[in-house]
Amino acid sequence: MTAPGRRSSTFTRLLRHGFTDPSAAERLLDAPELAPVRDDPVLLEALGATADPDLALHGLVRLLEAQSGRDLLDTVIAAKPLRDRLLGVLGASTALAEHLARHADDWRALVTYEPRDLHPGVAEFERGLAEATDPVSLRVAYRRCLLSIAARDVCGTTDVAESAAELADLATATLRAALALAGAAAPDDAAACRLAVIAMGKCGGHELNYVSDVDVIFVGEAAEGVDETKALRAATKLASHMMRICSETTVEGSIWPVDANLRPEGRNGPLVRTLSSHLAYYQRWAKTWEFQALLKARPVAGDLALGEEYVAALEPLVWKAAERENFVADVQKMRRRVIENIPLAEVDRQLKLGPGGLRDVEFAVQLLQLVHGRADASLRSGSTLEALKALAAGGYVARADFAQLDAAYRFLRSMEHRIQLFRLRRTHLVPEDEADLRRIGRSLGLRSDPVADLNREWRRHSSVVRRLHEKLFYRPLLDAVAQLAPGEVRLSSEAARERLVALGYADPAAALRHLEALASGVTRKAAIQRTLLPVLLGWFADSADPDAGLLNFRKVSDALGKTPWYLRLLRDEGAAAENLARVLSAGRLAPDLLMRAPEAVALLGDGDGGGLAPRPRAHLEQEILAAVNRADGAAQAVTAARGVRRRELFRTAAADIVGSYGTEARPAEADQGALVDRVGGAVSDLTAATLAGTLRAVVREGWGDTLPTRFAVIGMGRFGGHELGYGSDADVLFVHEPRDGVDEQEASRAANRVVSEMRRLLQIPSADPPLLIDADLRPEGKSGPLVRTLKSYEAYYRRWSLGWESQALLRAEPVAGDEDLGRRFVELIDPLRYPKAGLTDDAVREIRRLKARMETERLPRGADPKLHTKLGPGGLSDVEWTVQLLQLRHGATLPGLRTTRTRAALSAAAAAGLIPAQDAATLDEAWVLATRVRNAVMLVRGRAGDTFPSDTREVAAVGRYLGYGPGHVGDMLDDYRRTARRARAVVDELFYTG
Repeated sequence: MTAPGRRSSTFTRLLRHGFTDPSAAERLLDAPELAPVRDDPVLLEALGATADPDLALHGLVRLLEAQSGRDLLDTVIAAKPLRDRLLGVLGASTALAEHLARHADDWRALVTYEPRDLHPGVAEFERGLAEATDPVSLRVAYRRCLLSIAARDVCGTTDVAESAAELADLATATLRAALALAGAAAPDDAAACRLAVIAMGKCGGHELNYVSDVDVIFVGEAAEGVDETKALRAATKLASHMMRICSETTVEGSIWPVDANLRPEGRNGPLVRTLSSHLAYYQRWAKTWEFQALLKARPVAGDLALGEEYVAALEPLVWKAAERENFVADVQKMRRRVIENIPLAEVDRQLKLGPGGLRDVEFAVQLLQLVHGRADASLRSGSTLEALKALAAGGYVARADFAQLDAAYRFLRSMEHRIQLFRLRRTHLVPEDEADLRRIGRSLGLRSDPVADLNREWRRHSSVVRRLHEKLFYRPLLDAVAQLAPGEVRLSSEAARERLVALGYADPAAALRHLEALASGVTRKAAIQRTLLPVLLGWFADSADPDAGLLNFRKVSDALGKTPWYLRLLRDEGAAAENLARVLSAGRLAPDLLMRAPEAVALLGDGDGGGLAPRPRAHLEQEILAAVNRADGAAQAVTAARGVRRRELFRTAAADIVGSYGTEARPAEADQGALVDRVGGAVSDLTAATLAGTLRAVVREGWGDTLPTRFAVIGMGRFGGHELGYGSDADVLFVHEPRDGVDEQEASRAANRVVSEMRRLLQIPSADPPLLIDADLRPEGKSGPLVRTLKSYEAYYRRWSLGWESQALLRAEPVAGDEDLGRRFVELIDPLRYPKAGLTDDAVREIRRLKARMETERLPRGADPKLHTKLGPGGLSDVEWTVQLLQLRHGATLPGLRTTRTRAALSAAAAAGLIPAQDAATLDEAWVLATRVRNAVMLVRGRAGDTFPSDTREVAAVGRYLGYGPGHVGDMLDDYRRTARRARAVVDELFYTG
């Protein structure tokens, strides 16, 4: 007897053997059923070797209670194979322990230990299920077979791949048994048709889980002499009954759900089709993911000859899938959609679907199989691990990557098996309970600190998968052009070409030359670029023009490759490499700006480059004026100002592209209006600062510190409205006022000289983009003087001003030069643009007449009006003239309308009740979209345009910028027409009839 306060020696031994509740274990060991072996060290050692000794002991006592004799206990003590198998199962699965307790003699299924028992196949499992005569007995027989699979698994007799294959073979035997039961219940139906059951998914791939939906597709044909409609009806009844036999819950539970939703048209399509109907569907309607699913198709039950015909007929279509447009993008988009649909609370515990999970490995392997399997039959395996091994053997995957992914996949699948085995429930979530984690860790051989070790190993393998699964597709492309270590197998040039074409490269030969130039050699530059390129290639492939992205990256690297900070930036700055890839592959404008001064790539980083946030106008003006003051002469000064402008245009364009495309860390900007306002404000501020610097440079060179006349630049049009695009000219008016004592003619000559010199210097051909100054909105247009005095403007506007000029002045805002003069100019024009009496009916009619004439006369010949962003129905002109008409009518009485900005004026009109809120939203949406399209065209083509490009790649790039994925150009154009059509309806109501 143990002294009070002291633990018994049994208690201590139980602790040492891994029991977590030794007190409860002691009580169980005292049970009458265990009395003969209570102190037998063999039993304690065997229990201590299980995943959960407490659970194993509890299950053993329950099983012994159900016995009528001592056969089980004697065999457990005497036969080590049975002891290890039985206790291993009891310590890993409460569900199987429950089954054994209900079916007291099923433990005998674990006694045999012969070679054929070690690796059973379909035939052995069919014998194990042969005595089943109904759904209930089929479930009992299924669990008995499952016992032997689990026993071999937990004892390490089979590895995870072998266990998964055995589970698939058991599923095959079960489907055959269920179909036989269904046929026996309806012999007339069975005689009327030929029915083949095609396994899909993990069952088809010979890699099934313990608890998983068994995915199938049914193929039916009429028996000889039977009408096809009648035969398909009979086949459908058989198939439905077979599914119910497996899926329905009975007193013995269910086996697993049989899921036929991978069939053509999914759950909306017929359950059973003929072979010709299947073939017609896949030839005409099937999506990329459906061919991906067919990789694992395998006939398993019913008419196997018909099943083989099905596979043979569809196989050529499967291996042509990689030729489909946007193939890689479709597969990757589906993977992203899977991740997006995971509940946020489960993402970090998702073993299968989460980032770095099993599905990442499977998708990567299937993608490579589809690209290269057409030419290499060795890759056509339904098993993920076998396919991965074949990919490595053929050089399609680097051997080091193969080894890491193989180990990671095996570990993650083993975790999944252990999690599901416990209660035989379909789950892919890693449990949070410490006892569950301890059991799983111990079952995987992690005994010293099971919970901590399991979490560490899981995160390590998950990290490997996350890092490699996309790079897996790209790294061998570098090996194809690089020097390899002895024994390594390189991707053949044809295989590399196939892969690049699948990624969307139009010129794979040129792409391989670029890769060779970038990645070859033993320099530090080549080594770093070999590390970066697999990831960059993926980002390039996500654009509409991967060829341009790779070519531009080579140009930038050639220019900066010897600069230490460049490679360090791409390697160490989290966002820099992805931002660069997006910018280089999004079109011509941003890369052209970057190539003229590649050091601007520093702006793409997270650190001291200042990032991509637009700089305030005051800071820009301060920098430009400082550069002007340091310069030797006006030409040098304006060159410096234009250099700043080029750099800041690149910053704005890069921020716009990154915000529109999104990154892996940050999704695309959802507020399209905010993107438009950011670009318009940044480009307008930059233009104003450039004009201010140019004005200072011209005045300093010609007159020193003081010009004989006060001089101001007034922004007009989009410039005055802070709405400039990348390709916009700067619409301006020039105004001056002679200083005291200065002759008016002398002042006028000075002002005209300033204007002439500013325009010349800003347009001199150079590496920097020109800034075109347009003064055509001045009084008398092109016939009038370029610059006038304030008094001249006053006289003209008082006597000769036309209605369109008052409308144009709604956008007037001082942007450079003498601030006081600019303020007085605004005071002069305010009564014109915001007339106290509003507009007369004649004035309104004249504005409408001008608008209608402009629509018919200025629209380019051959242009589609419905897609013209400026002059087309619902375009920029429609919205702006509607808003400006409201400003002219009501601006005098409503201060909110006194703004040069279209969106702000529209918002003020809605707030004042001049326009319904819904109509204002419709006009705003159309204006923002049209502006975004114009910005996109300039970014993509490198030159301004008011309509969508006709070139396929260019219009796809516009779509990508606007948030449309590959293959959705038609959706983009339809959405634009729909948005513009709704806006035009509002314009007709407010502008023409309101």
